[in-house]
Amino acid sequence: MRWLGSVRCPVGTAEEAWVEDNMAWLADQFEPEVRAERMVEPTAEFFPGAYAGSDEDIRRTVQRVCKRMRVDYGRLLVEVEPYDDTERQTWLKMGLQYRSGGAVGHYRREGGRPVVAISQHLTRQPMALVATIAHELGHVLLLDEGRITTAQRPDHEQLTDLLTVHFGLGIFSANASFDFTRDSSGWSRSQLGYLSEEIYGYALAVYAAARGEQRPPEWARYLDTNPRVYMKQGLRYLSRKTRQVRS
Repeated sequence: MRWLGSVRCPVGTAEEAWVEDNMAWLADQFEPEVRAERMVEPTAEFFPGAYAGSDEDIRRTVQRVCKRMRVDYGRLLVEVEPYDDTERQTWLKMGLQYRSGGAVGHYRREGGRPVVAISQHLTRQPMALVATIAHELGHVLLLDEGRITTAQRPDHEQLTDLLTVHFGLGIFSANASFDFTRDSSGWSRSQLGYLSEEIYGYALAVYAAARGEQRPPEWARYLDTNPRVYMKQGLRYLSRKTRQVRS
């Protein structure tokens, strides 16, 4: 961890440079007005209408995220994959904590078109659903549109997660990155994506600072505790870093 006086960066030196360099690269790759738009929040204003977790609800959510990320929904093939809950139920019946880290979405090309597949497992987790859709659409923007190749960028999955922050969908990605919940069956732990809560927190701080939000913005109230704390810490660090550069 890097310290500036009494203020500590929430991530290590290498992660700090990676986030800052790649947030700048993403700003160069995509329309500058994207970052100036209002942050997407988990509210009915951004996702209106009833949500029951149906396949149609998933496809409608894909359409909404496409609009924000400037992806033409009409050029996509969207698949909703069935989910088998047998393994999770077996673990819980044995009194064991279930840990989920498997893929809940994927991107591929088929017949010359990008395919975005989303698991029905996410129907009960709207926050993770939006985060997963944003990640897979990020592959369309980065890989399908030829901005990077997997050979050029071994960190392409991490970069794709970071892209969701640039497009104002970081609340969903950060909150979905780690979840520990309990239902009638027992405790479940799930991890989604390729970035830690600390990195998401710092990326959101870099995003907020680039928008001129020097203090924790209003949208921070929608963040879970850990990423919110890391974002606030990151904003304090960036403020100190900026003053140090100017002096």
